[in-house]
Amino acid sequence: MTTETKGRDDPSAGRLLRTVAIAVPFVLVGWLAVLSLVARFSDVAPAYVVLYPSREFVRALPEDARIAYYRPHGITLQSEEPGFAARLYAAGALLVLPAGLPGCVPFTKDASAQS
Repeated sequence: MTTETKGRDDPSAGRLLRTVAIAVPFVLVGWLAVLSLVARFSDVAPAYVVLYPSREFVRALPEDARIAYYRPHGITLQSEEPGFAARLYAAGALLVLPAGLPGCVPFTKDASAQS
C-alpha cells in the first residue's frame, strides 16, 4: 500500500524551489539597478541613500549635502542642487539609491528628525 504525497517526494516542488531560488537574486539585482539608474539620471527623489559609506566618502561630501539620517550601514542625504546623485558618485559612493519615491527606500521627515 503506497500513498502519494505532495512535498518532499514531488520532483516538481524541487524544481519550483530551485526556480524561485535562482529568480529572486536576479529580481533583486534588477530592482537595485533600476533604482540606481533613477538616482543617477534624474533628480526626482527628495533624498538619496548611500550604502556602507566610507570615511573618505563622508569627508568628501559635497558642501550642499545635508545628512538627514546616519547609520553605519547607510547614510541618507539631501540637497536642493540638481545633479546631487552624480556628485555623490563623484565623491566616492559605490551605490546611490533614491529615497522617498514609491518603490524606493522609505524616507520621511520623521526619519530625518531622529538624526
